Amino acid sequence: MTRVRIATRGSRLALVQARSVAAEIEARLGLETELVTLHTSGDRLADVALAKVGGKGLFVKELEEALLERRADLAVHSAKDLPARLPAGLVLAAHPKRADPRDALVSGGRVHALAALARGARIGTGSARRAAQLRALRPDLEIAPLRGNVTTRLERLDAGRFEALVLACAGLDRLGLGARIDERIEPGVLLPAIGQGVLALETRADEALATELAVLTHAETARALAAERALLAVLEGDCNVPLAAFAEALAPGRLRLRALVASPEGRRLVRGEAEGAEPESLGAEVAEKLLAQGAREILAALRDAAP
Repeated sequence: MTRVRIATRGSRLALVQARSVAAEIEARLGLETELVTLHTSGDRLADVALAKVGGKGLFVKELEEALLERRADLAVHSAKDLPARLPAGLVLAAHPKRADPRDALVSGGRVHALAALARGARIGTGSARRAAQLRALRPDLEIAPLRGNVTTRLERLDAGRFEALVLACAGLDRLGLGARIDERIEPGVLLPAIGQGVLALETRADEALATELAVLTHAETARALAAERALLAVLEGDCNVPLAAFAEALAPGRLRLRALVASPEGRRLVRGEAEGAEPESLGAEVAEKLLAQGAREILAALRDAAP
């Protein structure tokens, strides 16, 4: 293979991410690249709540179809958009170094911390995870739904429709918009999404490219993501589940994994954490802790209520 066809969504952020991967492939593997831009179901349904139309998997479905139909050789995803299970024949071949995994408070300079928001302030987010944690942390705030790409969301903030937004630091940084962040919220306050800040390079499992791409992997990032996704697999979480998890290296070869499951309104919030050396075992251990402490009932209620 001399040219790698890279499937990507057409948003500005997705293209930035795909181009960064393309540059790495050209520099480190000596292969030519070509972007294959696709418009996903998630993009077409930008004004509909994801939980009502199939979850975040709608952002990856068409890219995976392009791989399986051999219209592309590689797909670049935000790891937080990936469902727990991959289609047969596909594999996550590489993960570059994780960007800032934290959530960002963006208020247009109105305040410089989540704690400083006035009572009743209207906060925009499209994430069930963020909404539930915000309601638990600040029940006095008005949490309002928000979809669309980063630029659209910022335009709505600037137009005065919200007092603040909560977005991902990684996306803002990659777009060169890090200066708009008023607070990088620590995981102890707002626990990030599984895979937040990580890029996932997906390809066909039966081709040499899957092995060649390993050179792009950042080992610590891959281990952290493996722990987070192992937890996701046990809990079978999806977009309508307020589920968060974040793994970080404590010392060479050891990880700490923190996770939570919440009810959508934030009234019930179950937390668990553990440390370990083997990522998949660690993810399963923390998932079982959550289930034993009440997450099983929360998840069952959410699935019964799902459209």
